[in-house]
Amino acid sequence: MVLCHTLTIAIFLTSFFFTCAIPLSWPLLVPYLVYISLFSTAATSGHLKGRSPFLRSLPIWRVYASYFPARLHREESLPPTKKYIFGYHPHGIISHGAFAAFGTEALGFSKLFPGITNTLLTLDANFRIPFYREYALAMGLASVSRESCENILTKGGPDGEGMGRAITIVVGGARESLNARPNSLRLVLKRRKGFVKLAIRTGADLVPVLAFGENDLYDQVDSDQHPIIHKLQMLVKQTLGFTIPLFHARGVFNYDVGLMPYRTPLNIVVGRPIPVMQQQNRDKINDQYIDELHSRYVEELKRLWDQWKDVYAKDREGELEIIS
Repeated sequence: MVLCHTLTIAIFLTSFFFTCAIPLSWPLLVPYLVYISLFSTAATSGHLKGRSPFLRSLPIWRVYASYFPARLHREESLPPTKKYIFGYHPHGIISHGAFAAFGTEALGFSKLFPGITNTLLTLDANFRIPFYREYALAMGLASVSRESCENILTKGGPDGEGMGRAITIVVGGARESLNARPNSLRLVLKRRKGFVKLAIRTGADLVPVLAFGENDLYDQVDSDQHPIIHKLQMLVKQTLGFTIPLFHARGVFNYDVGLMPYRTPLNIVVGRPIPVMQQQNRDKINDQYIDELHSRYVEELKRLWDQWKDVYAKDREGELEIIS
């Protein structure tokens, strides 16, 4: 199950190309491709119509989470009368912990935070991938575009204005994935303030999330030892918006090489919410207030690290680093 999740996009793309090889399917494929490329707004509308609680709650996801094993820890309860932006750290290579905790019910999110509908966000380009798009929407994923974020947090819920809704953003993004190294934690966060501005515009409280063990699931090529490869990865990121870490871990029947992540415990700790005052007018958002919220967010992350590092990061080779 873990390997299937790792190769999900590849599996769906293979299925798509296989279907393309069947001429009888073309009358259906052509309008489908036109629709998802030009007209579909399901990933950004904020309505979450394709979300399937049944699929998210299937027992196979508990099997998936038990592989590591993964655990979700709550420091404080969150009232469902507010809305929230969960910032997930670190990105790691594939963000297995984010998917287990916020993309499924494997770790019991709805029991720990009753009344809150959380949506895990991913690249908008993923919703242009045939067949995979339908799977992602059914799992409750949505686009990480600004339009999508604002729609999710201002529509739906008991009041029709986003109450009881939350989104999870992997803040470090593709840039941070290149810094994923076992037993270390380097977060690309110093200049990332877009999620703070989003919180101010929508009135959503900020909730830092620290995943101990996410960076330990894979090894990857060291950028210091292979600077040319690193430059090529950064070029891909600047051109396409994502990058491709050269990673490996273990295989299905061996422990030397493969795409299966290492069996390393994942402990995902949800920190204390940071209250945010709403200001919908973008022109009137105070830069000083943005910096203040960002600083408080970083301090909360550091507190989480200091409080839990001796419990969940005993083999660490350094301390938490906040980088640009």
